[in-house]
Amino acid sequence: MARTSAPPRYVLAQLLRFAWLQSRACAFAVCMFAGLAASTAVPLPLPRYDALLLYAVAVTAVFWGLRLESGREIAAIAGFHVVGLAFELAKVRLGSWSYPEEAWTVLWGVPLYSGFMYAAVGSYIVRAWRLLDLGLVGYRAWATTAVAIAIYLNFLTHHWLPDLRVLLAALLVAVTWGTWVYFTVGEARYRMPLSLSFLLIGVFLWVAENVSTLFDAWRYPHQAQGWEFVHVAKLGAWALLVTVSFVLVASWHQTRGSGPERAAAVR
Repeated sequence: MARTSAPPRYVLAQLLRFAWLQSRACAFAVCMFAGLAASTAVPLPLPRYDALLLYAVAVTAVFWGLRLESGREIAAIAGFHVVGLAFELAKVRLGSWSYPEEAWTVLWGVPLYSGFMYAAVGSYIVRAWRLLDLGLVGYRAWATTAVAIAIYLNFLTHHWLPDLRVLLAALLVAVTWGTWVYFTVGEARYRMPLSLSFLLIGVFLWVAENVSTLFDAWRYPHQAQGWEFVHVAKLGAWALLVTVSFVLVASWHQTRGSGPERAAAVR
């Protein structure tokens, strides 16, 4: 039976449990940020972006070796690397951002390590799905996937075609209306609207983007003369783009129809 209210100590304990689960889900991303920070301070025998590529491959191998991620999950994350690298190749060529440092492992102006930044997002979603025992109720797979593909294409084509992101954002809300994400913290089962989860992840990605550009992971045109905050409009862009990552992971999981029954302690 669900509680109508909870004592403050219980609420605090649940928040701490949730934060711990989130930090575990972010493990790969945290490692990437640590590598970015360390590479700005430690002398390296090769260009920094090349060292970061070797570092990211090593972190992936360690995660696999320690069974922090399964072979199936590594394969899914590799898919994010490919999708992200393709996105980078197009956007860098169109001048949306650039990489200020030289490197050997570069393809058309894009250092190959950059794909691991997208893989970090994929790793987060894959690990969060497992650690929080995510379940979807009311998920319209085909409609959500179609909108996600349209969002991805719009980010590539808006340089010469009309930018439809506002329309696509409205479509995304429409196709995910009534879709709930169920997740477990401790012994309790909670839920939130799927579209809200996209927005919250977008906020954290925007913060991460500010940190990344501070470490010269890449650079936007307005940061050419020195670091500045990434415009808050990018928050909305990330909230939309994360749908691509989500539908890729969702395709690896069978949607559970027993969400409400398993959610007796939903808050």
